[in-house]
Amino acid sequence: MLTLAAFADEIGPELDLQIEHLKKNGVTHFELRGVAGKNVLDFDPAMRREIKTKLSDHGLAVACIGSPIGKVKLNESFDEHMDRFKIAVELAGFFNAPMIRVFSYYPLAGTTRNHLVRHGRAEVVRRMEQKVAYIENHPVIMVHENEADIYGESGRHCLDLLQSINSPKLRAAFDSANFIQCGEDALPQWELLKPFVAHIHVKDALAPTGKNVPAGQGDGHYPEILKDAHGRGYRGFLTLEPHLQVAGRFSGQTGPDLFAVAVQALRQICRQQGIPLAS
Repeated sequence: MLTLAAFADEIGPELDLQIEHLKKNGVTHFELRGVAGKNVLDFDPAMRREIKTKLSDHGLAVACIGSPIGKVKLNESFDEHMDRFKIAVELAGFFNAPMIRVFSYYPLAGTTRNHLVRHGRAEVVRRMEQKVAYIENHPVIMVHENEADIYGESGRHCLDLLQSINSPKLRAAFDSANFIQCGEDALPQWELLKPFVAHIHVKDALAPTGKNVPAGQGDGHYPEILKDAHGRGYRGFLTLEPHLQVAGRFSGQTGPDLFAVAVQALRQICRQQGIPLAS
């Protein structure tokens, strides 16, 4: 069976509201990114304890630390960024989360992504290797999300990164909509990356406009991808990140009502494809 998770901050900023609507929609896990307007890496100890206690009291858990690690320019201080990554690793241990979401860096200020691909690849790989080495003895893996403007924007550059690092500690978080919004067909990218996929984000989009829509209503090929993933033995999380109201660089908004629509759209795909979901 596959398990539903969500970026619950898309429902709203307050933890109680997030918990209410995850439970109402039968979603059991958080991809923990934001609460009360604070990013997960900025939770103080009291806030961490409060979140952990409330999740436990409601029978919920954390699937992944939805960190912004790697969403900085390649010439920003790596030492400072590595310190932020260590916080993400600490949080994964605190919340018993098996994964940390990461990205693969923006171009230097005043340059383009093409410049990053041509001249920054070695530094991107070096930074990823250092993070992999740091978590070698931690019970957590990094999952790299494809996204616009970073090194791993395209399927082939995601594949290059994963093959170059060549570690079970770095896997892929597959996001169809992000590929669509970068001008790529999601299905060929799935074929490229599926041996490395350890996490699936559910966010669909229309190819002509890039507008986000519920799963199965866009060009993200979620029925085919989820059927193939399940048939290949994928038994991980399907993390809802619908972006049905607002799609931002560091977060998105969906709201309680549209979140329910997004959940039902995903459930319908799974029913049609014979994919059982954990309840």
